Amino acid sequence: MLYSKIEGEGKPFIIMHGFLGMSDNWKTLAGQYVEAGFQVHILDLRNHGRSFHSDEWSYEAMVQDVFEYCQANQLTRIDILGHSMGGKVAMLFATTHPEIVDKLIVADIGPKFYKQHHQDILAGLNAIDFSVKPSRNDVEATLSEYVPDFGTRQFLLKNLYWQEPGQLAFRFNLAAFNNNLDAIGKALDENLVFDKPALFIRGGSSGYIQDSDFDAIRRQFPNVKFETIPNAGHWLHAENPQLFFELTTQFLKE
Repeated sequence: MLYSKIEGEGKPFIIMHGFLGMSDNWKTLAGQYVEAGFQVHILDLRNHGRSFHSDEWSYEAMVQDVFEYCQANQLTRIDILGHSMGGKVAMLFATTHPEIVDKLIVADIGPKFYKQHHQDILAGLNAIDFSVKPSRNDVEATLSEYVPDFGTRQFLLKNLYWQEPGQLAFRFNLAAFNNNLDAIGKALDENLVFDKPALFIRGGSSGYIQDSDFDAIRRQFPNVKFETIPNAGHWLHAENPQLFFELTTQFLKE
């Protein structure tokens, strides 16, 4: 079963993180959704955070995990939000289990195919030799050779934990990612359609959703709204959490 944090009372609202992320990334926003009247479930998807590790890693497998999570928690009517990889999971979940989903929010990702672009990050992660018992500073120093952006490094370092005294490790399953590199960019089947309300929200400085993608998104999500957060990149929910919260809550309350 997937690890989750459940808070609040009201309409069940599932939140799913992006690649190499975890439920903790959404902790602050989750608290705001609780105050807005939702029962919030922030998940760790398989091979991420505190959830189980598996050699199998695909969108289909992740959707099945979420479906089993909903069954186990008796969630029959939900709203769902996913960022990046989590957005692809949310899209596939909504189109294959529309009887469960009332509203869909997708943050800065489209249903199209995305070429692999995490090579530098994965090279940096694979360069870390935990057998020599590096300190947190040692891990960051190695990462900095491959990932120059400070914010991205801090995001990755959130995955570090003490496996035992003196022994750091990453919570995610790096081996599964190395062996399934193409899984992350896979397109949603063009025949899958979700005709209930959907919100696609993008960062104005991010290139993940272009204006030219709108028509293709409308074909699969005919009841879609588009919103843009100006001057925000791919981590739009972290860069402008206030506007992200306002836009998503307004959509959910409509």
